Amino acid sequence: MVEIELPDRGSRWYNNTEMLKYMTQSPGRIDEQPSNPSRDYAFFDGQKLCRAIPSTLLVLLFTLLKIYFINLQLSCLLPILHRSLGPEFGGAVGMLFYTGTTLAAAMYIVGAVEIVLTYMAPWLSIFGDFTKDQSAMYNNFRVYGTGLLCVMGLIVYLGVKFVNKFATVALACVIFSIIAVYAGIFNNIDGNDKLFMCVLGKRLLKDIAVDNCTKEAGGPLYNIFCEDGGECDPYFKEHNVSLIRGIKGLRSGVFFDNIFPSFLQEGQFISYGMDPDDIEPLDRPSYNQVFADCTTAFTILIGIFFPSVTGIMAGSNRSGDLADAQKSIPIGTIGAILTTSTVYLSCVMLFAGTVDNLLLRDKFGQSIGGKLVVANMAWPNQWVILIGSFLSTLGAGLQSLTGAPRLLQAIAKDGIIPFLEPFAVSSKRGEPTRALLLTLLICQSGILLGNVDLLAPLLSMFFLMCYGFVNLACAVQTLLRTPNWRPRFKYYHWSLSLIGLTLCMSIMFMTSWYFALIAMGLAVLVYKYIEYRGAEKEWGDGIRGIALSAARYSLLRLEEGPPHTKNWRPQILMLAKLNDDLTPKYRKLFSFVSQLKAGKGLVVVVALVKGDFTKLSSEALAAKQSVRKTMEDEKVKGFCDAMVASNIADGLSHVVQTIGLGGMKPNTVILGWPYGWRKNEDDARTWQVFLQTVRNVSAAKMALLVPKGINFFPTSSDKISGNIDIWWIVHDGGLLMLLPFLLKQHRSWKNCKMRIFTVAQMEDNSIQIKKDLKMFLYHLRIEAEVEVVEMVSSLACLFLGTRRGGGKETRRSSLMAHSQR
Repeated sequence: MVEIELPDRGSRWYNNTEMLKYMTQSPGRIDEQPSNPSRDYAFFDGQKLCRAIPSTLLVLLFTLLKIYFINLQLSCLLPILHRSLGPEFGGAVGMLFYTGTTLAAAMYIVGAVEIVLTYMAPWLSIFGDFTKDQSAMYNNFRVYGTGLLCVMGLIVYLGVKFVNKFATVALACVIFSIIAVYAGIFNNIDGNDKLFMCVLGKRLLKDIAVDNCTKEAGGPLYNIFCEDGGECDPYFKEHNVSLIRGIKGLRSGVFFDNIFPSFLQEGQFISYGMDPDDIEPLDRPSYNQVFADCTTAFTILIGIFFPSVTGIMAGSNRSGDLADAQKSIPIGTIGAILTTSTVYLSCVMLFAGTVDNLLLRDKFGQSIGGKLVVANMAWPNQWVILIGSFLSTLGAGLQSLTGAPRLLQAIAKDGIIPFLEPFAVSSKRGEPTRALLLTLLICQSGILLGNVDLLAPLLSMFFLMCYGFVNLACAVQTLLRTPNWRPRFKYYHWSLSLIGLTLCMSIMFMTSWYFALIAMGLAVLVYKYIEYRGAEKEWGDGIRGIALSAARYSLLRLEEGPPHTKNWRPQILMLAKLNDDLTPKYRKLFSFVSQLKAGKGLVVVVALVKGDFTKLSSEALAAKQSVRKTMEDEKVKGFCDAMVASNIADGLSHVVQTIGLGGMKPNTVILGWPYGWRKNEDDARTWQVFLQTVRNVSAAKMALLVPKGINFFPTSSDKISGNIDIWWIVHDGGLLMLLPFLLKQHRSWKNCKMRIFTVAQMEDNSIQIKKDLKMFLYHLRIEAEVEVVEMVSSLACLFLGTRRGGGKETRRSSLMAHSQR
């Protein structure tokens, strides 16, 4: 059996061969009951297909090619998602794939029950005539599906060896069914008289028995098209009715009638050719004529056919039970896809050359009383097909119930989702019993839903996302040239992965863009949950490799030239002093850095330990951990390290010279004020280290910030108000303007006002200086009050750093230069 899933109307079930028949047909009306409502099981409620052989072959090749690309990835890769894309990606996609596999088992079970009730034993219905009441069919699904699930769950509980034995019997029946189809096609090379259709002119009719296919007055057909004693439908009057054999045989030449496409719009009639007189309703009643229920296109065909080639990961789901998974999976998956491709492609050609054009396009079989076309072609009789279909659905259900618990157990063993850890336990026989029980409960929920078609489109998206991420994982590992990525399959190439990923994403959105977005949204939720609550795992995944590659690329780009003035911002190196217990002495210095950076740019915190590194390496590690914890507490985003040096001043000098990597180097040093030298003026070590560090920073052409009274600064949780006073030295490069502006971006300083004080000599024009400074701030788009403090020349020169009489010209030229920046 093959599951056919649709974006709007859900999914239904067909035999592999029966599905191929419907791949070349257009739909009938589904909002009217057919003459034999039992055929209303026609498992995809409402998507229409076309009859074109080239279009159908193109759909097959498109889908099979995508599956083949995925198989190539599986042939060289087993636990790829977690280890290649990280635990978040792997866990998210793994959970969606597990859910899809589990609920797919419910759909297989419902499909098996429906085959029995619809075609093999309708008298088994315990809720009345399900052909007239759809709820009766759903209740039958719930009762019989629950019983069948219990039996299948017991089989899976007995072990994978028992499942494999049953799978051998089911596979044999499926093979006999396929052989019976091929044998029937050639046995009926001249056609047969089992199926006849009633045709009015060129239009296909439904709900008419073969004996009543006549225009005789008073007959059933006449009564449908003619009102009581009134005017008959014009098309009915102008055309005759005829009986057409549905199965014409390969010698009939019907193959050539099925070559060209005939995509129809919603409401157009199924007819021979595309003559508007035959296909257009012209605002007349439809009567019992078969017509399209919706508009179709090539992309819809892809969405319908794709689910028939899912299940390629059945081997990888059970890789733990294989003796040599790396050898068995390549042979099994590639062999399966080649066999499937041969069967599908050949059946398309043979069906097109055997079945009449109108019958191929009647996807619900309403013109033949809901009978299975492939069953009436098979040799020796239809029971071969029915039994093969039933066992194939059971086999597919068992494969899902066998693989899903093992997939859940693998996710639980990885420990990425804490609440799943109990399901990592295996029984004494090595079976995932706990995971099986959860799988059966979820599957039972799907069965109790009754109409499992509601879940079908979403499940397709789950599978497609998994297949797409398999391809992505392979491409990432190959492009990053990860050393441990050594695929055994010699025909693998990264371009195949990208093609497979593109095809997966294309099919998702071509089939149903909104279900694709829903599936992606669910994946994002699981991803964020694992990121927030999941256990920490370090697997050297590809996402980290991508980050390293991006960092390398960015660092090399930064080396191409110095940053532009407009892009300048303080990249901070903070020198943290430690207490005797190796904890940072000034915690508020960390708060100040956090407020100044607000999570932007580079922050590096370095602490020094005096001594010999060979003896104090453990102390250095403890100091680093202590600094890291303080950074986390104060919400400082950056890097930290601890260095051991025999001389503190030399150690600080080495840090200032060597810190950073390439173009990513700090340009600003934050250093604590040396309070200790006042307590013991004879001890010159404190202020000497401080002054030597100032000289080193100046020699390195770096800015230096020395917050005095740091213990009175606000914490990151405080909110203060007042003034930020800036005593502006003209040729400081504008740093004093930038720092308070950056501080005001933080919530702690947001309510403060800026006041800028500048110094003028007594003979300077203070009014003009104030005006120039205001204009300068206007161009910088900084709001601040300006105050000019007049001093005598001897004192003003100390602030301005100029000779007497030269302050005014220097200040104005500096203002003009800063404004141009």
